[in-house]
Amino acid sequence: MADHEERRSLLGNQDEVSFRGRRPPGKPGTKLPAICDPNHLLHRVLVLVFMCFLGFGSYFCYDNPAALQTQFIKDLDLNTAKFMQLYAWYSWPNVVLCFFGGFLLDRVFGIRLGTIIFSFFVCVGQVIFALGALLNHFWLCELGRFVFGVGGESLAVAQNTYAVNWFKGKELNLVFGLQLSMARLGSTVNMNIMGWVYSKVADLVGSPGYTALGASLMIASVTCLFSLICALVLGYLDRRAEKILHKEEGKTGEVIKLTDVKDFPLPLWLIFIICVGYYVAIFPFIGLGQVFFIEKFNFSPAEARAVNSIVYIISAPASPVLGFMVDKTGRNVIWVMIAVITTLAAHMMLAFTFWNPWIAMSLLGVSYSLLACALWPMVAFVVPEHQLGTAYGFMQSIQNLGLALIAMAAGTILDTKGYLILEVFFCTCICSEYFVCVFLTFSAFDTLNLQKTATSDEE
Repeated sequence: MADHEERRSLLGNQDEVSFRGRRPPGKPGTKLPAICDPNHLLHRVLVLVFMCFLGFGSYFCYDNPAALQTQFIKDLDLNTAKFMQLYAWYSWPNVVLCFFGGFLLDRVFGIRLGTIIFSFFVCVGQVIFALGALLNHFWLCELGRFVFGVGGESLAVAQNTYAVNWFKGKELNLVFGLQLSMARLGSTVNMNIMGWVYSKVADLVGSPGYTALGASLMIASVTCLFSLICALVLGYLDRRAEKILHKEEGKTGEVIKLTDVKDFPLPLWLIFIICVGYYVAIFPFIGLGQVFFIEKFNFSPAEARAVNSIVYIISAPASPVLGFMVDKTGRNVIWVMIAVITTLAAHMMLAFTFWNPWIAMSLLGVSYSLLACALWPMVAFVVPEHQLGTAYGFMQSIQNLGLALIAMAAGTILDTKGYLILEVFFCTCICSEYFVCVFLTFSAFDTLNLQKTATSDEE
């Protein structure tokens, strides 16, 4: 899904009012119970629970196709290229919405209504997706994924805005880490449970097929409904806190000016290239990974789903730790190069050896987490603060454009050439990113030195 948790550099510069240090107004001698007091840690922990589950349904359902790859291809009579359209249709709306999601939250809907609307889009999109499978209409599945994508990326922006609004300060990094962990938990649970759900539904309906597939996806939509309920509860709690604390409704801080694109420096364009070239070798591979592990390593479907989910499992605890390490050491571009090299090593192991794939996938999980921690903050090092909204929006947009195009290309390569050539294609993408990293090191030498100096001064 393109890694929305790495927006913290942008979000951290906002001017939202912290809840700390304020007392709720009331009659002298009255005191709200801790669970009802927006100033109290217990109440904010309650808010954090709903905040974390806000994106659970979106992340759970995003990789439903990957968890049920075999079933989709068989039950709906698809080739791999058509199957990968399910990921492409998620990315298409976000080529544009990454520019306007923050604007809609700030200027049109407001954070509370906007979160509810985007959660509703996610829920409705998943239901349409499930109906498409249930009725054996693939075009309806594609429509469902498009609607799902309209809400998915913007919902992540809303989730981050809520986090800043309630926890800006020393707790914010922990909150972002918890949100990331919950997101990865949703992806992991999906990978490991949807195959079991499908088999149980198939037993109930009498045989596997598109009816069982559609019913399984409809069951998965319950997680999106749960996230919609969390959005409603969060809206109520935030509005209540606004009245008690006389605070303003939170803003994303994303000011998008397309005219700024012409002023982007060369290092920023290199960062964009690295972002696209790296992530297209991760998410499309995970989307196609289940059958790969079954065919090459003779894994059972359950084992294939488990090893395919290890990237998400590792990134949940590793991202905060690696982010802290990058913050302390600086030299982000060096860490990006290390992540690129280790990712290339992981793909080469999967392509050219029969070593236990748990090794390569674990390495891929660590590399993916390291790159996310090191790459996204680099944008703030090479552009002025007033261009951050546009830079991050453009970065997300071209990332989704790349994912949409490569998802279709990967499916076609797999149908015509097989998994080996597909892995060679991914290795080529990663190799090209290494040379871009080297070029970035020289083109942004002064900036990187300043970054190192600033890090040393903080220490």
